[in-house]
Amino acid sequence: MASFARFEDIKAWQKALELTMRVYRMTSDSSFSKDFGLRDQIRRAAVSTMANIAEGHGRRTNSEFANFLNLARGSAAEVQSHLYVAKGLGYCGEEDFREMYGLANEVSKMTLSLAKFLRESEKKAAQN
Repeated sequence: MASFARFEDIKAWQKALELTMRVYRMTSDSSFSKDFGLRDQIRRAAVSTMANIAEGHGRRTNSEFANFLNLARGSAAEVQSHLYVAKGLGYCGEEDFREMYGLANEVSKMTLSLAKFLRESEKKAAQN
């Protein structure tokens, strides 16, 4: 199993927390806060990203952990998709869009790399 003592030590989780906090701040402002459907959906996707990383860490095998990292990656993509709607409706500007989209992309890349590492580690352990 991967050697993170706590899920809080995982850089991808830390970035996902940063993304979640940014989403919550952005969706608390102006008309975004009144668009309950989109507001709640993007918040749930952001929270799901970090929660899946944490839940995967709590699983027993690298393979299970990697599966949850893939779920986190999907949730990060969902945040990115919702950002397009938010930008199109004028809930966020181009700069906020780019920063948050980039942050979600960073989380996605980190979870993908960690999932690959975990799967390779499990294969090597099975061969020994």
